[in-house]
Parts: sequence; structure tokens; C-alpha cells
Amino acid sequence: MGLSSERRDGESRLAAYVEGLTTTLGHADRVGPFRSYCIGLLLPGGRKSVEPMAARVAPERVQAAHQSLHHFIAKAEWSDDAVLTAVRSHVLPIMQRHGKVRGWMIDDTGVPKKGTHSVGVARQYCGQLGKQDNCQVAVTLSVAGDHASLPIAHRLYLPQAWADDPARRTRAGVPDDVAFLTKPQIALAQIRAALDAGVPPAPVLADAGYGVDTDFRDGITELGLRYIVGIQSSASLWPPGAEPLPPKPWSGRGRPPSLLQRTAEHQPVSAKQVATTLPRRAWRRVTWREGSNAPLLSRFAAVRVRAAHRDYWRATPRPEEWLLIEWPAGEPEPTKYWLATLPETTRLRALVNLAKLRWRIERDYQDLKQELGLGHYEGRGWRGFHHHATLCIAAYGFLVAERAAIPPSAEWRPPSLSAPALPEGYRPRGTADPA
Repeated sequence: MGLSSERRDGESRLAAYVEGLTTTLGHADRVGPFRSYCIGLLLPGGRKSVEPMAARVAPERVQAAHQSLHHFIAKAEWSDDAVLTAVRSHVLPIMQRHGKVRGWMIDDTGVPKKGTHSVGVARQYCGQLGKQDNCQVAVTLSVAGDHASLPIAHRLYLPQAWADDPARRTRAGVPDDVAFLTKPQIALAQIRAALDAGVPPAPVLADAGYGVDTDFRDGITELGLRYIVGIQSSASLWPPGAEPLPPKPWSGRGRPPSLLQRTAEHQPVSAKQVATTLPRRAWRRVTWREGSNAPLLSRFAAVRVRAAHRDYWRATPRPEEWLLIEWPAGEPEPTKYWLATLPETTRLRALVNLAKLRWRIERDYQDLKQELGLGHYEGRGWRGFHHHATLCIAAYGFLVAERAAIPPSAEWRPPSLSAPALPEGYRPRGTADPA
């Protein structure tokens, strides 16, 4: 098949995909800008903000296209949830041809920002930079199988200083019903919505930024889902075979005691203490997948423990769960810890494979940011921030569907899309005059 034929096939599949999503937009006059925005995100090019994309998709009428795309992304009242639902409904069945959904992955992603006016911007940890800096942070939920993953929810984290500032909220168009929520609370709301929408359930995966939150873990369990989540080495646990002491015996007076006890001699220990006291035979080398140059493997151990966080306010011990520990050869101490509510019969390799499935979300973010411009939106408002992210995910969904539609052994190449030539002398606003 020649290049021109491949391009025509790719463009026709994209047109059909986009057409299927336009039914969620509410008004026919939004179909054109929606189509142009999706194509602009998928076309080759550096910056994926509104004006450069307008120049790529409509080089002969850049200003009019810019106004149309800006209004569509920053002002138009179409539903992000409806579009994301349509993307999921199209892409997920294609993904499932290669196997079931194995995990729901919770994570957050930061977008570095200058200034203080963009909605939700604050000095906070930014994963992209690996440090605290001025940025926006969004919480995402992705579904993953062995061959692909797809983000299905994306919501900006609004710091307390923003949530409690009426003037800033008004300027940024933050909806009245958006209150301050922690990142784990946002994640639980996304998980609850996915369950209500009938997304095939699977264990929830999250890093220690979420796993250390006991309410988050308890919330997942209350929703009927299992989890495998990162924790810190300092997490308080009852080691294998141990649990808090029962309530004091009733003296016959007053209300019978109901709270669990600890004594000076009977205390929980840290996850690191559990790990460093395990016998040598507890550790096994496990390979979890092929890397780009060699198989990825490390040393792991897994034991049954009970979480101890504030259980002196409980009447019954927390149930046993898995503590999974990674201690690579040559390292002076363990490097990673997870708690998991998978069945007691789960084998070590299965625990490791599921814990390590989170690498797929890094692939999601890499493609969404580097190829589709997730962090390129230059507006300051709540609606525009979420509309842009929704269309980046919609464009990414098309690429996921394209990959998943071919056999795993076949070589995948992204569809070749053609862009009209830019007009002679075109220069985006703010760039230096070459003369």
C-alpha cells in the first residue's frame, strides 16, 4: 500500500471517529471547530495551542479560524463528560479485543506555568519538573490492559487558596459547585463515576501520593474494588501474625470498652522494619516485562500484614492485606512498598505484574504532552483548561484505537495526516521577526 493510500485510509478513519463523537456537542455549529481542533492536535507541529493549530488547519484564514477555535475551547458550553464517555465507548471495546481491563490507574500530572492567573496555578509538586514549582495539577483515571491504556477522567486540582477566593474563582470561571477536594478525594469521585457508568471493574493502582491516604484506601474497598497502591517506608503496620490487642475487659460499670488496645510492648512497626526483618528465603527475583534493552527484573517479597493507622479508634482490627516490597540487588535497603487487597491466594508474580502495570500511565502522559500538546493550552479559565484536555484525550483515543486494531506482533505506524501549507511569511504572535 502506498503512502498516499495509507494517508487516505488514516484520514477516513479519523473522520469517522470524529463524526461519532460530534453527537455529544449539542449544537451543529460546534462540529466544525471540534473536527479542526482534533485534527490540529494530531497534525505534526511543535506548539499545540490555539493559534498555531489554527494556522495549520486553515492557513488561508488564520484569524477567523483562531477566533472560532478559541470560542469553541474557552467559551462553548459542551460537556467534557459526554465527550469522554463517547471516546471510552468507542476505544475500550477495541482495547478489550486483546484482553480484559487489568487495572484502573490513578495519577496526577503537572503543567508548569508562569504567573498567578491561570486557574489552579500554585507552587506545588510538579511531576514533569520533579520538584516544587509554579504549576497546574490535574488528577486522572486511566483504564489499562496488557496492550494499551486510556485516560477516561481528568480534573484540575484546585488548591485551597483558589477554592476559598471568590474573586479568583469568578475571573477563572470556576463553577459554583466546585469545592475544595484533596487529590485522593477527586480520585475517589472519578472511580465512583466510572463504576456508575459501567466501566469494567478492575483493581485500582496508585502511587504513594494516594496510597498513604487511609481514607482513600478505605473508600476503594467500600466501593467494592480491590487495590494495589504505593505506601511509604514509614507506614505503620502490624507484622505477619500480629494485630492490636482486644478491648479491655468490662469491669461491670458503665459502658463496656469497645476500642482496640496497644501497650508499650505491643506496638505496630514500620513497613521498612517488616522488610528488613524478613528471612533471606522470602526474597525472589521476578521479571515483569521486557524493557527496551533487556528484561525488567528485581527482587521482591510479599507478606500478609494489617494496616495500623489509628486503629486504636476501632473496635475490630483492619483485615489482612498484602505488603509487597521491592529490594533491588545491590541497594542498601528496599526502594518501594505497596499495600494490596488482592486475594490471599495471589502469587508473588501476579502482585508484581499488577503493581508494575502503572508504567502505562507514564506512556499516556508522554504521548499526551509531547505529541498532543496536553500542557500547551494558554488560556486561564476552568472551562478552557478542561475542554483542551478532553480533546487531547479524544485525539489520543484515536491513536489507541489505531494501535489496538492491529495484531500485537505487527508493526504499528501512526496514521499519516496531511496539513495545508502555511501562508508565506506567517509568524505566530509573540515570535521574533526573522528580519
